[in-house]
Amino acid sequence: MMDREMEERIPMPEIGSAVFECESVEEAREKAAELWGIKADDIEARIISEEKKLFGILGCTYKVEVRPFAPVTFIKSCHFVNEILEKMDLDLIPELDEDGTINLVGEDVGVVIGRYGETLKALEYLTNLACHDDMSTRRVRFDCGGYRQRREQTLTRLAESIARESLRKGTPVSLEPMSSWERRIVHLALRDSKEVETKSIGEEPSRRVLVCPVARQDRGGSGRGRKRSSRSR
Repeated sequence: MMDREMEERIPMPEIGSAVFECESVEEAREKAAELWGIKADDIEARIISEEKKLFGILGCTYKVEVRPFAPVTFIKSCHFVNEILEKMDLDLIPELDEDGTINLVGEDVGVVIGRYGETLKALEYLTNLACHDDMSTRRVRFDCGGYRQRREQTLTRLAESIARESLRKGTPVSLEPMSSWERRIVHLALRDSKEVETKSIGEEPSRRVLVCPVARQDRGGSGRGRKRSSRSR
């Protein structure tokens, strides 16, 4: 089974479309919203053709192409997390970025990030659990106040520190449980090292990265016969 660190390489889900024959664009949007289980405001519509009834006396029938503005599961994720934020009475609005990241914007940034990002990670995990039942599509990611960039820098430094500790002790060293995105950052930070290798162990949500010293005879050699676990993640 493919490890979830690889989810970042799975492309965004395709955005579907449909065609309805209606008396108005608003009617087409309402039908599309019912079809996909989202709101009419989430629907983009384009008139393909127009047919007048009895020379226009009885009005017109339109053939309208409709499509959600983003993948349906990502739109549902935005609505889901917005309901949670409202119940938590937090001044935050979810915005869906072009890369599929839900960015939480507002006054209560610090509250929703939480200590070491635990609240934000929990919100992301809960949203994916509720809205993304298709594992073949990329899972939604959360960001808030530039947290992901800061966390990536922290994880890179942490990975390098743990690698030095593993070499000093001569034994594998385990990091704290992390999300698939965080584990991937650690794998990438150490993938070019000739002295340590990484692998993921455990089950979600307690899955973590293990940093292991490479056997001395393999260091600096051609690497023949050596399998880097970090590449498969």
